[in-house]
Amino acid sequence: MPARPVDCRARVAAVRELTPEILEADLAMAAPPALDFAAGQWVSVPFGPKNVRAYSIASTPRTPERITLCADVAPGGPGSRWFRSLGAGDEVAFKGPLGGFVLDRADSRRLLLVAEEIGIVPIRAILADLDEAGDRRPATLVYWARDARWLVYEAELRALSRRHAGFAYHPVAGAEAGADGPGTPAAVVDRLVTDVTGLVAYVAGGEATIARVRERLMAKGLERKAVKWEKFW
Repeated sequence: MPARPVDCRARVAAVRELTPEILEADLAMAAPPALDFAAGQWVSVPFGPKNVRAYSIASTPRTPERITLCADVAPGGPGSRWFRSLGAGDEVAFKGPLGGFVLDRADSRRLLLVAEEIGIVPIRAILADLDEAGDRRPATLVYWARDARWLVYEAELRALSRRHAGFAYHPVAGAEAGADGPGTPAAVVDRLVTDVTGLVAYVAGGEATIARVRERLMAKGLERKAVKWEKFW
């Protein structure tokens, strides 16, 4: 079971630019000294009494004393400006961990993972956690982005597919993710999935993509509760 959220303080150890609009920030935990979380969870950063922003944890639970957050700062709002302003040594207050988009290790079903742009962050954390644990269960990832520059963990995921024969990686760039045409996440899933027996799906991204992927899988006979999702917008 994921841990209950707590109030946390940390200091920024490093900030990296994966693309001009996608940033990672490493946080060294101060209080508590280590964050008990599950791969796929997120933290919330307050910007006022009723104004918070959620950031997925990109790192795995094997480094609980130092976590990595990843954000798409393209929207340009308060959260984006805050993330862009982070520098080494800055103190950060947040609450976490939060969210139930986590893998049940006792669930031995085949994995179908579908990520739309920044939705790759929790899914990549789940995959990295499985890899670090030596868990070689069959898994398929469909990773969509508006163009190839937004496939921010491309090299890492291709390397994982070379190491793990049971991991099938399908990057997709272009089209409109939430539409119905070819080249969308839902269309790729429709083509790849021929049998839903023993399958569980994890989908992260926009609401339209989640709905269309779920519809395609349910049309093939997958139970609704076998589709886990995390909505980013």
